[in-house]
Amino acid sequence: MMESREVKTEKNEQVWRRSEVATDVFNSKNLAVQAQKKILGKMVSKSIATTLIDDTSSEVLDELYRVTREYTQNKKEAEKIIKNLIKTVLKLAILYRNNQFNQDELALMEKFKKKVHQLAMTVVSFHQVDYTFDRNVLSRLLNECREMLHQVTQRHLTAKSHGRINNVFDHFSDCDFLAALYNPFGNFKPHLQKLCDGVNKMLDEENI
Repeated sequence: MMESREVKTEKNEQVWRRSEVATDVFNSKNLAVQAQKKILGKMVSKSIATTLIDDTSSEVLDELYRVTREYTQNKKEAEKIIKNLIKTVLKLAILYRNNQFNQDELALMEKFKKKVHQLAMTVVSFHQVDYTFDRNVLSRLLNECREMLHQVTQRHLTAKSHGRINNVFDHFSDCDFLAALYNPFGNFKPHLQKLCDGVNKMLDEENI
């Protein structure tokens, strides 16, 4: 009886592996819903995750995953980075929507939002205007966003969550990664085009 169960379990695992290989699709919107369930349980409706991670945001996240996976050559690491990004975005939004920030934190939050908007404008501008890209400028903006995010969430998030924030920003603020992403003759050019199209759309829709 025990042996037959082990065989059945092994077969199920093989089917799951084949299914994973066959689909091999990273879907940030589905991931957002899963993360929301773990973070919030029954506190809010399932729809909030799909509201926070809309179609345009999802496309940007999916493209960030693809470029991260290609750059790192490590699927597991790429998934970890994007999962951490999604969890951070969701937690920040939930704290904000549920009025958990005090006046000082709200003031910091407004500065953070303006800094993220500046970052988004810079990301697009460096792509659209030839010979303007400066990886040090982009890296500095990303790290300024990191520090503000840590300050805003200091009272609310665990050390583990702050570690997730560092994991995300360590990767995206890395100058070598940024140089590879913006190399006009490199392999990442199509990814950068899609990323900037998405970010530009988010700016037009005033979602960033």
